[in-house]
Amino acid sequence: MEVRVPYMELLRSPPFLPGGRGRGCLQKPFLIQAKRLGGLEKANTRSRGTQSSEQLKKRAPLAHGTVSPPLPVPSHINRPPYVGTNDVPEIASEIQMHDKESIVHMKAACELAARVLEYAGTLVKPSVTTDEIDKAVHKMIIDAGGYPSPLGYGGFPKSVCTSVNECMCHGIPDSRKLQDGDIINIDVTVYLNGYHGDTSKTFLCGEVDEPSKLLVKVTEECMLRAISACKHGTSFKKIGRRISEHAEKHGFGVVERFVGHGVGRIFHSEPVIYHQRNNMPGQMVAGQTFTIGKQQHDVSSDLKQPSLFFLLWCIWLESRAE
Repeated sequence: MEVRVPYMELLRSPPFLPGGRGRGCLQKPFLIQAKRLGGLEKANTRSRGTQSSEQLKKRAPLAHGTVSPPLPVPSHINRPPYVGTNDVPEIASEIQMHDKESIVHMKAACELAARVLEYAGTLVKPSVTTDEIDKAVHKMIIDAGGYPSPLGYGGFPKSVCTSVNECMCHGIPDSRKLQDGDIINIDVTVYLNGYHGDTSKTFLCGEVDEPSKLLVKVTEECMLRAISACKHGTSFKKIGRRISEHAEKHGFGVVERFVGHGVGRIFHSEPVIYHQRNNMPGQMVAGQTFTIGKQQHDVSSDLKQPSLFFLLWCIWLESRAE
């Protein structure tokens, strides 16, 4: 039976740039839908270059499993406003700004998300199901007093997104067992004290082929290069330029449909962060928080070097206003 499950990914038309290599699921503003339980849309393929494509042909197509019912959340835990409705919230036009107090709350939410992601990564082994990862993530978040932000977002049925192999993003955990050689992106967002902390990382399962390892390595390098550009007064378009330059250097393309976003009290808001070359206007302002891909960043007032919380991809960049 086919079902249509709304996804969280923000979807925008590519700005001024034709010829994107990536492919999304469906084409509706701010919404991606999966036609199958498990979110395994065949159109969701990662661009990996010629060598990697040859390797990918040897791997059996990803098959979806059974999706179990949503897990319960204790009544005392604070819920985001979208919970309880199947409507997918549009991206908020509000650009979220923070003072010192709200940055403390943002960091607490992101640190929890980072710890959860680190733990989820330790579960990535052959024969483990993504549903088991979802249950572990769910328990750790509610035990810490948080709410798993994906749960109930536009009807999303799970507490974490698990995207395996050719599933590009926001896959739905199910009964499929991870296999030796899989790569899996785990996307964790927690809602804690009224703020969303949003992060993800791609993990290797067992013995992974070299093209897949290269893909993961270059992706992280692209992220770090983009982060190093973030400071007060910098144009947002510099993020896309840095990512594109490094990806193309290694023979990869950038999926143009998927974007970063502002985050804070609201899950998805302006500014929209494009990851490919673009001519979109806008500059970073001290006090903003936004994601690059699914990595979260803070442009605030103290000069510090980029640091990895628990060696994860939940990275806060702080830079002095110039």
